[in-house]
Amino acid sequence: MNFGRARKSALAGDERKRDIESSIPPGVELAGAWAWRILAIVGVMVVFGLLIIQLREIVIPFMISVLIAALLVPFVDLLVRHRWPKGLAVAVTMIGTLAIVSGLIYLVVWQIRGGFPDLQTRSVAAYEQFREFLRTSSLQIDDTQFDAYVQQGIKALQSDSDALLSGALTVGSTAGHVLTGMLLVLFSTLFILIDGRGIWRWIVRLFPRKARPAVDGSGRAGWLTLTTFVKVQIFVALVDAVGIGLGAWILGLFFGGFPLVIPIAIAVFLGSFIPVVGAVATGAIAIFVALVFLGPVPALIMLGIVLLVQQVEGHILQPLVMGTAVKVHPLAVVFAVAGGSFLAGIPGALFAVPVVAVVNVMVNYVASGAWRVNPRPQVKDVVSTNE
Repeated sequence: MNFGRARKSALAGDERKRDIESSIPPGVELAGAWAWRILAIVGVMVVFGLLIIQLREIVIPFMISVLIAALLVPFVDLLVRHRWPKGLAVAVTMIGTLAIVSGLIYLVVWQIRGGFPDLQTRSVAAYEQFREFLRTSSLQIDDTQFDAYVQQGIKALQSDSDALLSGALTVGSTAGHVLTGMLLVLFSTLFILIDGRGIWRWIVRLFPRKARPAVDGSGRAGWLTLTTFVKVQIFVALVDAVGIGLGAWILGLFFGGFPLVIPIAIAVFLGSFIPVVGAVATGAIAIFVALVFLGPVPALIMLGIVLLVQQVEGHILQPLVMGTAVKVHPLAVVFAVAGGSFLAGIPGALFAVPVVAVVNVMVNYVASGAWRVNPRPQVKDVVSTNE
């Protein structure tokens, strides 16, 4: 008897539940289903981001080492294919990379030490000439007003630069943090070159057995995208550096010489690793040097050279070369760099595009089901899957 009443009560409850569900419009039901899934994804991303912020002094050196390893692994593999011992191939690659970086640093320091005193003297003279121009022009800006404007500009620049340089993911403000970060980069890069495949196999084994083929294939696809991105970005940065540096050198032939051409070209090369804005920001150094040493007209010409190089990068190199390599829309690149710099300063701007490109390829690879038929993708497979 009690069993019958319980069954009738359960049937009545099920009927009321069906009535309630039938009264909900399909659009609201679909929106609700999407809403809780989106909230779950956002919650996981927030927790992951907070974890990265707490471990920033480890995460940033590791990400730098991954970018460096993405460039150096093909060289190690090339030497191994030519019957070099693995240890010797890794040692030669690491020592050669450190030698190149040290040589560039020495060259920049040597050039700056030779040209900085003259640049400082000319900068002070140009500054005084500019103040005299403001006093005697129709603007009639005296020294008191000018100093007030300068102080306001310095305060605004300091607040903006603090947000940019520190951000959410700063490398560290002390020399000890910087040294620790450099050592982590060196050791991480070394171990990735020695046993990167073994490390990845260990990571894959952390996932459930049924998910391992998808995780392994998507990771391989992401790694191929990252290696392609690094190689293409170096090519784009080299074009920017050669274009702006060569333009400055040619401009100096007509105006009595352009100082610090090599440090400017190296600064443009490094700055170009931040897409869209890097070459323009570092190209401003060339414009400033042209203004101080050569005058307003050469500075305007230098501005035109910087903008021309940026147009070549934006309309030719990025769509044809970078777009083919990583399949990320230029608008997504702009927003990724802006969002990364807002959240994490310079590290965020540097890592934004490769992270977006790798995640985009990995998600598309898993969603397309390509891992079922092609668990070891090649470059052509990654490009076709991402189209």
